[in-house]
Amino acid sequence: MSSTASRPPSAPSRKPPGADEPPSGLLPGSFPGTRRPGPSRTPAPGLRTRVPRALLRAAPALLGYAAVRLVGLLVLALWAHRQQHGVWPMLATQWDAHWYLGIADHGYTHELGSAWDANNLAFFPLYPVLVKAVAAVTPGTRATVGLVIAVVASFGAAWGIFSVGHRLHGRRTGVLLTVLWAASPVGLVQWMGYTESLFTAFAAWSLYALLTRRPLWAAALASLAGLTRPTGIAVAAAVSVSALLALRRRFSARTLAAAALAPAGWLAYVGWVGLRLERWDGYFAVQRLWHNEWDGGAETLRRMREYLAYDSTPELFLVTVTVTLLASVALLALAAWDRQPAPLLVFAGVMLLIVLGSGGVYFPRARFLLPAFPLLLPLALHLSRASARCLTLTLTAAVLGSAYCGAYMTLVWPSAP
Repeated sequence: MSSTASRPPSAPSRKPPGADEPPSGLLPGSFPGTRRPGPSRTPAPGLRTRVPRALLRAAPALLGYAAVRLVGLLVLALWAHRQQHGVWPMLATQWDAHWYLGIADHGYTHELGSAWDANNLAFFPLYPVLVKAVAAVTPGTRATVGLVIAVVASFGAAWGIFSVGHRLHGRRTGVLLTVLWAASPVGLVQWMGYTESLFTAFAAWSLYALLTRRPLWAAALASLAGLTRPTGIAVAAAVSVSALLALRRRFSARTLAAAALAPAGWLAYVGWVGLRLERWDGYFAVQRLWHNEWDGGAETLRRMREYLAYDSTPELFLVTVTVTLLASVALLALAAWDRQPAPLLVFAGVMLLIVLGSGGVYFPRARFLLPAFPLLLPLALHLSRASARCLTLTLTAAVLGSAYCGAYMTLVWPSAP
């Protein structure tokens, strides 16, 4: 996916082993609006050449990703078989997948209503639209199509995550970053009929486009992310902040257009819900019916104290969610200490702010943070410098822990992941 042009032969190499050359003069978190004039360059390879090369470069990461997720699927299948449960219905038709399939089948409601947890306008439209469109031209049920889209999107996300890690710190770090994302405690969601994989794919490639000075591509992908999940505003924030930083140094119409386009998808859906319900705060009224209101983190802190300090027998999955949230805060601090590029920090920071500051339901918050893969970059960097023994033990524990947690949250935990 990279299109870095070759430098004159006399220019010394400054890139880490296995990494692409960072753009000259690119400040963390920003991109120049236009390329500076310079010496003549050889023509960049065509798209037909670049894509196979990039895919070949990402092959170890994609194979590692597939291996981790297949281990998780195998553990789930064995556990489900012992309990006489079918795996496909759990992955393709339950919880949020049920809501998205309902939207694909019947569309959105026209009224706000007063029932709690019952208004499907809370769910963003791109995924169910894709399910409906693809199912119209392919065999199989919409549930099967939705699951296939999620799995395919997960590989697109894994490729994008590798590309970001490879761009910044080399191929080894990119592979480890991808494997760590696959081995997240709730990583099984990546292969369920949910939107996390599709959203992560848009987010990862949008951030990669920022790092490679493609502001309009970054903004277009951010807009698609904004049509996929409510947290798409975090991707838009990363693009818009980078654009504004670039505009402070040099005006560019393309950069300004990127800043305006990035939040367009999110604003379009929120505005459409307002028009449909004939009230300016229509979408936020729907969210209140789902108990999702901003409280600055009061509910989050209350739940953390309850599960870690007061409850003598806390539910295992809720402890996992709590530890994941606390670890995410620590990892964001490490990412800032490591001076990650500003787009990654803004994206992860806004994601974490949304998840921690919401007064809504607590148990799916680890899943809500699944797309925030830049939080794992400090771990990937540390492991890239670790001994082979430490690396093997850490990854083995992460993969087995993810497999167990995925099966537990699906077969034992009584509510949504």
